Amino acid sequence: MSAVIVVPCSGIGKTYGSVTREAAYIVAEELRPDTTQIVPLSLLVLGDEAARAAVRNAPAITLDGCKLACATVNVRQAGGVVAREYAVLDTYRQHKALKPQGIAELNAGGLALARVLAEEVAAACDALTGQAGKYTVCKSALDSQNRAKAADHA
Repeated sequence: MSAVIVVPCSGIGKTYGSVTREAAYIVAEELRPDTTQIVPLSLLVLGDEAARAAVRNAPAITLDGCKLACATVNVRQAGGVVAREYAVLDTYRQHKALKPQGIAELNAGGLALARVLAEEVAAACDALTGQAGKYTVCKSALDSQNRAKAADHA
């Protein structure tokens, strides 16, 4: 199977957009580098043919930073199949202790929230590639939560 395509929000200047991009980097560079590829939303919006072909030829996981769901909408408009969509606000609602702040540089809570989201995305990638159960996560979401709480209260 070809790589799973990960399309994060491009909400530049928005904290939740930064969380989705950080999560995508964690997945593609650390957790599942051999089975994922990031396609920037901006390339889909601009109609880049290579980006459009990538989402048409492989399952896509979208990471949206707000209710507009631009990543999900644009993958579908490009003819791609969204195998799994994530809204960072849903992840935040499940982990309210991880309050993200910052844009160019996320705080500890934002980085921990990105890790939680990345671990969910990695599990979805495993299911899509038939690799479920093959990997173990090196840094658990719980550890990330605890580090974020400690940093934000220091």
